[in-house]
Amino acid sequence: MDFTPQRLTLARKRMGLTIAALAKATQISTRSISAYENGAAEPTAPTARLLAEKLQVSPEFFQLPEVDEIPLEAVSFRALSKMTARQRDAALSTGAQIVEFDTWLSGQFRFPTPSLPTLPGYEPALAAAAVRAKWGLGEQPIKNMVQLLEAHGVRVYSLRDDLKELDAFSFFADGKPFIMMSARKSGERSRFDAAHELGHLVLHCEHGHPRGPEAEAEANGFAAALLMPEAQVKAAGLRNATLPTVLRWRSHWGVAAMALTHRLRELGLVTEWGYRDLCIQLSKAGYRRGEPGGIPREKSERLRQSLALLRQSGVTTADIANELGVAPSETKSWMMGITMQAL
Repeated sequence: MDFTPQRLTLARKRMGLTIAALAKATQISTRSISAYENGAAEPTAPTARLLAEKLQVSPEFFQLPEVDEIPLEAVSFRALSKMTARQRDAALSTGAQIVEFDTWLSGQFRFPTPSLPTLPGYEPALAAAAVRAKWGLGEQPIKNMVQLLEAHGVRVYSLRDDLKELDAFSFFADGKPFIMMSARKSGERSRFDAAHELGHLVLHCEHGHPRGPEAEAEANGFAAALLMPEAQVKAAGLRNATLPTVLRWRSHWGVAAMALTHRLRELGLVTEWGYRDLCIQLSKAGYRRGEPGGIPREKSERLRQSLALLRQSGVTTADIANELGVAPSETKSWMMGITMQAL
């Protein structure tokens, strides 16, 4: 049978398994699995089926062409030093499969050409202002962060629930910007995550700048300035804001109450004591763990329309999964909660 060794490695890493763990799960020797992965031997058809079953792919998955891997240095991960190698490998392998799906989808439909400014070395607030100017946003609140990104060529997808260590990450592949987001966070925090990853794409990702706490702080500063422009926050009369005021205005900008409180301190609109008092009140009210009474999570209009048109043409989720050699549940996990419904 035709066999692509790299596909086995990709599927194994996607499941967060070492060679030893896969050997234990399949009762295939580590020597044999290593030989399959380095191309020194090919599995028999029954062995390939067993590997496919344990790795939740189809046997045909191993016969497809090689996938372009995403190098670690191309990706913006938060708290990279705290991630295990298996967690990183699972994220990168999932990202590679999503890029493969996006390439297939782009062959069916035409999507906007990426139009992100690249601004390495800019101050985060100035970079956010430049993005707002380039995209014609003015100073008004951003109504839908995901759809704004998609309108400018950014591919936005969700991550499987088992990748719970990740909030979001971003990278460029084939000249296209990608953002992968957790499907478990509140609508407000997801918007901030999307803006944060945009900050990495604009400030760091394509240019290979150093990562770490400094880069994360810059991406946070970019996100805050993009979602809550300084001039508008200062014009809103939020000096020494009370808790009810913060909760009312968080909805105006579509941000978490804690994020707005931090922005008020950053802009000198509350004292250090006032900031701490607001944080204590918000924590007691449950706003540190979540966003009570918040907004729904934003979804991809690009994916909704694409899947609807595919469904209208008779293409099902199972058809897409077969095309990629993965389980339908895998492809569904990338779609931000969107199901295939005809327009």
